[in-house]
Amino acid sequence: MVLSLLFSCSKVANEDVTKHDDRDVQYFPNMYRPVGYEAYGEYEVFENGQEAKLPVEGSVPRGWKPYDYENSNEGYQAAKAGLKNPIVYSKENEGEGQQLYTIYCAICHGDKGNGKGYLVEREKILGVPSYDDAGRAITEGSIYHVMYYGINSMGSYASQTNEEERWQIVQYVQKLKAELEGVPIRYDLAEEKSDALELATEESEREVEKVRDSMVQAENAKTSLVPAVDKREEAH
Repeated sequence: MVLSLLFSCSKVANEDVTKHDDRDVQYFPNMYRPVGYEAYGEYEVFENGQEAKLPVEGSVPRGWKPYDYENSNEGYQAAKAGLKNPIVYSKENEGEGQQLYTIYCAICHGDKGNGKGYLVEREKILGVPSYDDAGRAITEGSIYHVMYYGINSMGSYASQTNEEERWQIVQYVQKLKAELEGVPIRYDLAEEKSDALELATEESEREVEKVRDSMVQAENAKTSLVPAVDKREEAH
């Protein structure tokens, strides 16, 4: 009986606390219960009645850099002649560029850069030239410029890729161009030194292994001669 009474009192007390947990009066209720706005909703509280606002004039995204070449034939020619790839031509950047190329470029330009991508073979797009087309004579700068602004039926890829990714694609396109032309693929000096060091290390390890094998063979030959010498001494 006593236990039942205590349980009932405890239950009533908890219910009372729960009831009064929601205050009758709240100061600045919006701090407790914020108003959510739809991104493109219309609300009188905002200027022009729209929640979504344009960035402050002159503001730029974090990490963004201005591109100094205008979207014109003059800008294209200037970029083609003077714009250079700032990243190191390394195998790592080449690999990153290959992945990005496969995503964005190969469907039209082809895996080999010969202008025979899937859409071209299906005749959905025509007139995609090969990277070794002498008439175009593409350069680092012209490749980047076209990716930034687009050209003819090719759109801009500035919104899908950042600056570093575009330059990595440039390196890979240059690699495909070199393979089509049958010329050496470019790797910068630091990469060449790394490859040379790796080759030298492998060669050194092979030489060490040869010396070790020769020593083992000599030791085995020496061991095999000992019983024969002992037998000759016993015969005497």
